[in-house]
Amino acid sequence: MADRLSLLWLQSGGCGGCSLSLLGAEAPDLLTALDAAGIDLLWHPSLSEASGSEAQAIIEAVIAGDRGCDIFCLEGAVMRGPDGTGRFHLVPGTGMPMMERIRAIAAAARHVVAVGSCAAWGGITAGGGNAVEASGLAYDGRTPGGLLGKAFRAQGGLPVVNVAGCPIHPDWLVETLHLIARGELDAAQLDEWERPRLYTSHLVHHGCARNEFYEFKASAQLLSQMGCMMEHLGCKGTQARADCNVRPWNGTGSCLHGNYPCINCTAPGFEEPGHGFVETPKIGGIPIGLPTDMPKAWFVALASLSKAATPARLRANATADRPVANPLDRSRT
Repeated sequence: MADRLSLLWLQSGGCGGCSLSLLGAEAPDLLTALDAAGIDLLWHPSLSEASGSEAQAIIEAVIAGDRGCDIFCLEGAVMRGPDGTGRFHLVPGTGMPMMERIRAIAAAARHVVAVGSCAAWGGITAGGGNAVEASGLAYDGRTPGGLLGKAFRAQGGLPVVNVAGCPIHPDWLVETLHLIARGELDAAQLDEWERPRLYTSHLVHHGCARNEFYEFKASAQLLSQMGCMMEHLGCKGTQARADCNVRPWNGTGSCLHGNYPCINCTAPGFEEPGHGFVETPKIGGIPIGLPTDMPKAWFVALASLSKAATPARLRANATADRPVANPLDRSRT
């Protein structure tokens, strides 16, 4: 097929979880989705047969300009230590820092995509004092810069496209790649963190199965309970930008469906919130992290009214691990 695009994928400092999640793409599966977009996979460390010298030859050809690279995807944080040398992560068999390879490929690629929060901001790899000096491609945590610098633009004119998440939903990347292939991804479709708006125009709160409990501030006390997890268990679903509960993983799954609070993993700095992931810091009994765009005074007033009006059914079910009180049909009572 004419005008097919080529995609090169590298993995750096990370767990490979975004690739694993991507393999769960369905309707269609990953390889069918790439083919439908007219994208050929030059190389992927887990999906390609080529390894060793064969893989290195492909990468060298891209850097030299002998082989085109329309899309460069990086998974995992850039390992810049020790002391900015990058020698904590060397390309096997070459003695060359991986960060230099990443920089050279990014310069040769038409589009550069950071796959996952590690590649976007540093993510989990940059946590705990960051002794390995991990960063994202264009951000070091919340600070613009990273490996490529704030002013970086790929040959196609766009900055690094940050498909952030820990891990990503497969559709976030697949849809982004399809937009690139059709020539329809532009700066207007990226948000203030250069994430595709196709998934960050939603809050995780949208579609949450616990929304009725949230409306009445009927809160869970333990992870196994049914109530809203914002007040006591650290849930940031009303602040986090993603559509996890609108299009859940494998048709049914999300963190909240699994009885775990949203930790805002699509945002920079999520890995070190300054408190336990299942704790909600409060001042005067009021959560510090309030819903996005909602004035504090309004939240306090509405929360008080909501709690006063909480139906007995919700109050009972909020601290239970299964429904203990059923809705009533008043026409039958």
